[in-house]
Amino acid sequence: MTKSPRFLPDPRRVEILVFADVQLLDVAGPLQVFATANDLAGPGAAPYALHVVASAGEPVRSSAGLGLATEALPPADRPLDTLLVAGGRGVTAAEAGDLPAWIAARVPRARRVASVCTGAFLLGAAGLLDGRRVATHWTRCAELARRYPRARVEPDPIFIRDGALWTSAGVTAGIDLALALVEADLGRATALAVARHLVVFLKRPGGQAQFSTALSLQAAGTRFEALHAWIAEHLGEDLTVARLAEAAGMSPRGFARHYRAATGLTPARALERLRVEAARRLLAESALPLKRIAARCGFGSEETLRRSFLRHVAVAPAAYRRRFREGAPGPGADPGI
Repeated sequence: MTKSPRFLPDPRRVEILVFADVQLLDVAGPLQVFATANDLAGPGAAPYALHVVASAGEPVRSSAGLGLATEALPPADRPLDTLLVAGGRGVTAAEAGDLPAWIAARVPRARRVASVCTGAFLLGAAGLLDGRRVATHWTRCAELARRYPRARVEPDPIFIRDGALWTSAGVTAGIDLALALVEADLGRATALAVARHLVVFLKRPGGQAQFSTALSLQAAGTRFEALHAWIAEHLGEDLTVARLAEAAGMSPRGFARHYRAATGLTPARALERLRVEAARRLLAESALPLKRIAARCGFGSEETLRRSFLRHVAVAPAAYRRRFREGAPGPGADPGI
């Protein structure tokens, strides 16, 4: 990627690369951010020239079933500002085609390269991830790290900038990424105006840790479903591995082994995530003081709650409450757990 290309198109040429079974929002989200920046700039002042490109230059069917009009892949040596690679369930088939070679040849003419969600796999196939900090959808982080071990895959950030390489988490995170690109190009005021127009955060608080831990643990199937329900009713208690094993009807050693195999998490890590999620809900839906929330969710102290919150949500509990408690029940309301 060139840091200062000799010939930058004016307006900035943005190419969004798509393929069969692309994730629709990976394309539409960033595209709308750039298009809104154009709309707000007024007639004749559009900062971006937007192009959705694909191998054949023919309509591409997204995984949602909606067709996308595309242009043919431009010559590799044509100057551009931003190459953005979408993701989706068709990315594996796309990796086996001509796109990785085209991306690798296109990159030297781009000021920056970005991916949304699993588009990072195409960047990896093009040889762009070695030594880089990288984000992708939380469900695919382990696979990306395994396939591209020289990449530094980070599971929590909404998006990551590593020099001229930008990568984002799943689906709607592409909007966050595009807003950051607009801010880098046109300034905070313009990016904020775009975010307001689209009714989204300019900088979303927290990270991928804000996905539901309870839902993610359903990957374990029904084996530990009853245990997770039991944990939800006993969060404020001292839940050692031995006690969890007893509740699951297993020996501590066998429980720890089987639980990690089923969920991908140690019992302690899963318990902390469930406690953080419960605290998030109380912070957003009640006026309970932090000390009481910490005790009810099993953290023991406000400081332990704060450390866990920073680790998993990337914001302090008080800041999270200020952001999300609008419209919550009145003072003293107690929704329970």
